[in-house]
Amino acid sequence: MYDMLRPLLFKLDAETAHRLTLYGMGVAQRSGFARLVAQAPADLPVTAFGIAFPNPVGLAAGLDKNAEHLDALGALGFGFIEVGTVTPLPQPGNDKPRMFRLPRHEAIINRLGFNNAGVDALVRNVQRASYRGVLGINIGKNKDTPNDRAVNDYLTCLHKVYEHAGYITVNISSPNTKGLRDLQEEATLYKFISLLRAAQERLGSQHGRRKPMLLKIAPDLGEAELDAIAAVLLRTGIDGVICTNTTIDHAAVAGEPHADEAGGLSGKPLFERATAVLAGMHRRLQGRIPLVGVGGILDGSDAAEKLDAGASLVQLYSGLIYRGPRLVAECVDEIRRQRAGSGEEVGHAG
Repeated sequence: MYDMLRPLLFKLDAETAHRLTLYGMGVAQRSGFARLVAQAPADLPVTAFGIAFPNPVGLAAGLDKNAEHLDALGALGFGFIEVGTVTPLPQPGNDKPRMFRLPRHEAIINRLGFNNAGVDALVRNVQRASYRGVLGINIGKNKDTPNDRAVNDYLTCLHKVYEHAGYITVNISSPNTKGLRDLQEEATLYKFISLLRAAQERLGSQHGRRKPMLLKIAPDLGEAELDAIAAVLLRTGIDGVICTNTTIDHAAVAGEPHADEAGGLSGKPLFERATAVLAGMHRRLQGRIPLVGVGGILDGSDAAEKLDAGASLVQLYSGLIYRGPRLVAECVDEIRRQRAGSGEEVGHAG
């Protein structure tokens, strides 16, 4: 069905197509026709950072920023869903147009800028949803909050989403909020994560259940920067790392329409770099912190390669735009097939 709809959707601007697709998925789910949209993947349970997942293929943050479509997305067979990025206060994001397809490269450039309805609206949407799968909530800072007070925004979001999240992701790697990536600098990151980790432990005691905290990092980091981040993560005891966000390096799509647009590049051109960062973090962390591989997964073999590079879980986003919902089951099936062929299991991490 998606193969028939995609040419029509691609005639629309990317954000309009995005909204229509989510609306249509909701109609299909509420009407009981979700099976026409996507097939249910095989069971492939995996445990990572203390959570049992029905399969290792999840939805990356960004597609459902306000958690408005949880039930429809839950019908697609994801092993987990991550919503957000959410900020304390509502904000419109950057000016439109701000999302661009590069079909020849199966890529997307976006500069959305954490457009969202605010953390209180997200929490209300989560409470209304029937979805009971593993839910990650990705938190960020408002555009106008200076970096020296950024931790306060993250603490506000952490406190408000904690009760409703299966895990929380700290996003300091989006290229579309000015200065955000500066928080990845070693000394700044250590202080920042230490404060969030202390709050995480207090909230765990208050709620009687500790929720894992993950950090999402950028792909545009040098070896020394990755060394420093790995050292901070080991010192602070973070629960997991998501490798990676979008890239500001557009060299792979140079000369294409929209290639010079500002924003983060995702999709197929990101795969190699994101996977290299993933493998590098796996080597640095020596298996002590579970990793989530995201960036450029367009087919099942890409997902399996992320696991081979050290990921315990993978996430999709841009691949869904080009391949549609069937990509979820395809990734699960390929991981299952390769593990069966090698005699391995997806296994347990952290």
